Amino acid sequence: MALTSAQTEAALRALDGFAIELPSWGFANTGTRFGKFIQAAAATTTEEKIADAGQVHAFTGCCPTVAMHVLWDFPEGKAAIPSVKAAAARHGVGIGAINPNVFQDQCYKHGSLGNPDPEVRKTALSHILDSVEIMNATGSRDLTLWFADGTSYPGSGSVRARKQWFTEGLKTTHAALSGNQRMLVEYKPFEPAFYATDIADWGMSYVLSKACGPRAKVLVDTGHHYQAQNIEQIVAWLLDEDMLGGFHFNDRRYADDDLTLGSIDPYQVFRIFHEICYFTWERGKAPDIAYMVDQSHNLKNKIEEMIQTAMNAQELFVKAALVDHAKLAAHQAKGELVDGEECLRAAFFSDVRPALAEWRKSRGLAPDPLAAFRESGYLSRIEKERAEKNRAAVSSYA
Repeated sequence: MALTSAQTEAALRALDGFAIELPSWGFANTGTRFGKFIQAAAATTTEEKIADAGQVHAFTGCCPTVAMHVLWDFPEGKAAIPSVKAAAARHGVGIGAINPNVFQDQCYKHGSLGNPDPEVRKTALSHILDSVEIMNATGSRDLTLWFADGTSYPGSGSVRARKQWFTEGLKTTHAALSGNQRMLVEYKPFEPAFYATDIADWGMSYVLSKACGPRAKVLVDTGHHYQAQNIEQIVAWLLDEDMLGGFHFNDRRYADDDLTLGSIDPYQVFRIFHEICYFTWERGKAPDIAYMVDQSHNLKNKIEEMIQTAMNAQELFVKAALVDHAKLAAHQAKGELVDGEECLRAAFFSDVRPALAEWRKSRGLAPDPLAAFRESGYLSRIEKERAEKNRAAVSSYA
């Protein structure tokens, strides 16, 4: 269904206000617990990750920042800050969310902030506070916190004690923040802990965040839910509580599959965006939400996949912005079930691609970012430049 002139104007306004952050780790070689499949063009350094992210932003115009993982992107710690900032400036992007890593080192075998050993808790907290210092130096606003903590067998840890240790550590982190900085607390129902993950759902994240203070919010990873869980309902509740801080976007068939946003269930992503747009219409002001990608692709080319994700995100956000909220509210008030649903379906099935092309042209971008990237020659160039380093990586993973 073609858009009216009024809908086109609404679509353009929505695009002007929408940005999505890319993950640095999504451009490097990654894999599953079963193995890694190396790509010749994969980034092998922080500079290369930032350069690739810069390409995605250059062709889509909607990915101005890059989320960084401290251990992977600041291998020398705080000493690496000047070089990372310089790389971001060279490639036309900013430093986005800072992600501490308290799950990789051997000392975290039994957890980080929830570890029964106070020395390990101290080590984890020290790393998180170092990450806050990196935020200060890079101008980053958000500290995104995901923990692998939990227990895999009944009786192997005190659930209440671990909750209390997490509360203490997160409160200390909250106290270290300043200015407009926030901490976003992520949750995940299982893996690697299979009996009792310490922050297993949005309610646990909510309780911990509330205990910390106003800078703490919940981070929703769209892959971190059980099958058939109503994510948009969670989003609506968090919006109403002013506790939704951001998203890690991906798509899934089961849980945390890291698939391209909208590749499995675009209607779900649309429904999530709809709850945000509906809330904005009711309150007259958009909520302060960090839209971030959390995907690591082993089969698709990494840059092309990120361009695909950005394009899907723009398209689905615009569709959600086209819902006639006044009409929807009237149908809901009268209990007109079919008509209310048709308000969503009409927006979802609208063809917003001409509006997207118009928006891109107005900003000097190609109407088809993926095709333009492929024609640029960047991919063939970096494949040649990085092939030898990535071939060496194959032997190291063997």
